[in-house]
Amino acid sequence: MPSKSPQPRKQAGSPQQSATGVQTVAVTPDEAGMRVDRFLEARFPTLSFSHIQRIIRKGELRVNGRRAQPKDRLAAGQAVRIPPLRLDQPKPARPDSEADKTRAFLKSITLHEDADVMVLNKPMGLAVQGGSGTVKHLDGMLEVLRDAHGQRPRLVHRLDKDTAGCLLVAKTRFAAAALAKTFRSRAARKIYWALVAGVPKPRQGRISTYLAKEEREDESFMRIARHGEEGASHAVTFYAVVETAARQLAWLSLKPVTGRTHQLRAHCAHIGHPIVGDPKYFSKENWDLPGGLQNRLHLTARRIVVPHPRGGTVDVTAPLPPHMQQSWNLIGFDAKRYDPIEAAPEG
Repeated sequence: MPSKSPQPRKQAGSPQQSATGVQTVAVTPDEAGMRVDRFLEARFPTLSFSHIQRIIRKGELRVNGRRAQPKDRLAAGQAVRIPPLRLDQPKPARPDSEADKTRAFLKSITLHEDADVMVLNKPMGLAVQGGSGTVKHLDGMLEVLRDAHGQRPRLVHRLDKDTAGCLLVAKTRFAAAALAKTFRSRAARKIYWALVAGVPKPRQGRISTYLAKEEREDESFMRIARHGEEGASHAVTFYAVVETAARQLAWLSLKPVTGRTHQLRAHCAHIGHPIVGDPKYFSKENWDLPGGLQNRLHLTARRIVVPHPRGGTVDVTAPLPPHMQQSWNLIGFDAKRYDPIEAAPEG
């Protein structure tokens, strides 16, 4: 019998790889407006981001025959020359893997989903994006929803870690580009609910300030700034008192026109009615938390209304997070009550 030729041995621990040759691909309409590095990341999901940056930096990737920068935006029909790549083969997921648990969790917090968009009910305490010391965050979790074409859902806007409620996510590149334009033009309508100390006068109003970031010890803080000050951005919020508990507490409905970091928290503190449970902006002296209320941030992204990228409207409302529902029950507020912010201007 002829002896079998020995099979080459695989090195232990080395991932399986597949090689590609030089290829030239055309940018599709769905990919128009994408950054060059994100385009490569979407086309080759198993390619490391550091490798992507290296290919672009060395000029091995060309767009219409020219070198490109990672942040350059692509246009439909452009020819992208991609050098040979060595791609790691994705590991087959085990049925009981972390990925399955993450998928189940994302499904459990999904308020709306179609082919282009999702609206998630972000829990309080879960970060939207990674930062220093943040390992678990929604942006990282969305990786498990990457589709067969390498597209992964992407964030369209942000919420603070301790703010619960409606978070809009684009499932396709087309939707991401369309919704980014919607947010830039301020055509997205966001309504937040908060519980604040005291009762604002007048009961409906507009807060307009400049905000600037200030670093304090190991955290950043948004302070009220002067017009023209370096790093200061204009911020506008409409508010309306929905209901009050004696003169101690007010349920506010808030409609931000701009989308600055910590805008609603800084604005409520600025008018002398900070949000209950806010560890950063609540500084009222001799103020006691009413019995039974949890000392957690009482702010939630209650509703989001945006034009759908393919026509029609996405209009989604999130339930109150558990700690706010408990407070509403204790105080006797009815979450079904008419929300006067509906009549507030859009800009």
